[in-house]
Amino acid sequence: MISDSRAATSWDSVLEHRSADTRQSIRERFEQAGVTADQVRAALADNGDELYSAAVSGVPGWAEPYGGMLAVALLAAEIGALTAHLTSRSARVRGLAVDALLEDYSAVAVAGRLGVARQKVYEIARAHSTGEFIARTPGRLP
Repeated sequence: MISDSRAATSWDSVLEHRSADTRQSIRERFEQAGVTADQVRAALADNGDELYSAAVSGVPGWAEPYGGMLAVALLAAEIGALTAHLTSRSARVRGLAVDALLEDYSAVAVAGRLGVARQKVYEIARAHSTGEFIARTPGRLP
């Protein structure tokens, strides 16, 4: 049997892309639906490919291997949450890079190289957030 502290660590690593203050309630929703941390990790690791394939297969009862429709809905939502997190993370990286480019090049030159309007360059440079982001995507976790 896994101790509560080990289970919590497992859930914390799987839900690392979520803010620390929301992980417990998300974990509880999953557990109430019978979804394990390993199931969440697997769905995140393949970016929802297996879930999508099953959903569009037309096979009756396709959701049952995942724990039913509620479990599938929760897993799909978590894939969306990770995707949103990664989108924000990439926007931060892009913003930092564009901000640095503007130290050496004009906005017109940067815009031309990026294929965006000059005004968009300033928006990109200002848009990088200061939030915390995961260092590695779940598919790359050990």
